[in-house]
Amino acid sequence: MLTPEVKEKIIKKYRLHELDTGSPEVQVALLTEEIKRLVLHLKTHPKDFHSKRGLLKMVAKRRKFLKYLKEEDEKRYKSIVKKIGLKK
Repeated sequence: MLTPEVKEKIIKKYRLHELDTGSPEVQVALLTEEIKRLVLHLKTHPKDFHSKRGLLKMVAKRRKFLKYLKEEDEKRYKSIVKKIGLKK
């Protein structure tokens, strides 16, 4: 789970305007950071199936946000993918 300080830092980096906390870009960035942390946890605890299920749910949620963003605004989609480094 992300600490409030880390969450605030990510929100400030990816927000679209001053009061933005829920745009798809911010949500994708938060999910990506949480996924990275969970992957590290699962490398040390490979039999933690409950966490693995949570990871799969987060990946699916992130995929839905990215699909929505791609359909709505291709430029914003490409921008966030490049910033986060999801695809090459």
